[in-house]
Amino acid sequence: MSSKFLKLVLILFLVNSLSGEDLFLPLPQNIKHNTKKAKLGKKLFLDVRLSGDETISCATCHSLQNYGVDGLKTSFGIRGQKGSINAPTVYNSEYNFVQFWDGRAKNLHEQAKGPIVNPIEMDSSFEKVVLKLSKDNSYKKEFNEIYSDGITIENIVNAIAEFEKTLITPNSKFDKFLRKEITLSKEEAEGFKLFKSKGCIACHNGINIGGNLFQKIGIFGKFKKDENVQTHDLGRFNVTKKEYDKFYFKVPSLRNIAKTAPYFHDGSIKTLNEAVKKMAYHQLGRFLKKDEIDKIVKFLHTLTGEINETE
Repeated sequence: MSSKFLKLVLILFLVNSLSGEDLFLPLPQNIKHNTKKAKLGKKLFLDVRLSGDETISCATCHSLQNYGVDGLKTSFGIRGQKGSINAPTVYNSEYNFVQFWDGRAKNLHEQAKGPIVNPIEMDSSFEKVVLKLSKDNSYKKEFNEIYSDGITIENIVNAIAEFEKTLITPNSKFDKFLRKEITLSKEEAEGFKLFKSKGCIACHNGINIGGNLFQKIGIFGKFKKDENVQTHDLGRFNVTKKEYDKFYFKVPSLRNIAKTAPYFHDGSIKTLNEAVKKMAYHQLGRFLKKDEIDKIVKFLHTLTGEINETE
């Protein structure tokens, strides 16, 4: 009996023992947060002064109007520097168990620190950012009203993280289905059934329909040929340096997936149909029929929610 077959048996055992709507939760209509901090955080999120040459902001790669992504294969930092990783959506990131594809940040607070000092992204320093903002009387007033110690590195990060926490997309068709307010269409319901029976549910479950574990990309077949593998393809290994963590990534949330192409950590897949086809093969060892893929995609479209962020 092959190891691939044993892996598939294990996945299907997990699916059959856990499957059902009880593995999912609808997003809340709103989330508790500090309003003043979130409003300040939004202002910082949109401020190009956080970058070294004052040309990009957090929103450059995480467009609030475009479901939290920039629609590019990989994003660009200051001076036109090209990144190697597809920018994940910032929406619903509060519900991820870790942040970034490789999980190097344990929460939104840690995540907010990264891009500002990353030399390929915003290429600045918090000392420079604090100095810039301290010259702005409006910022000085806002920070002093909220924080006893005014403009500091920790307070900047705290405000941004508080804003990012508010970025949820409730009231998707699937959320309403889970709340028993509506029923899915025939094709959507068949797609949901396939999503469960084919094994997708093994990794994509919970309130964020993903984002709650690490998984290896390429369980039943290498995702890339050895000669094409680059550093960013090593995933969790880049953080832990442990051999068994090679090619492991945080499983992405599928919420709003129809709005956040291109797909995968390297942005190599342009369409949702192709993404489903490749995931079925590489992760589940399955060759799906076209109509099965189409129905699963129909279901995935029900995961698009309403953009909900602080004013």
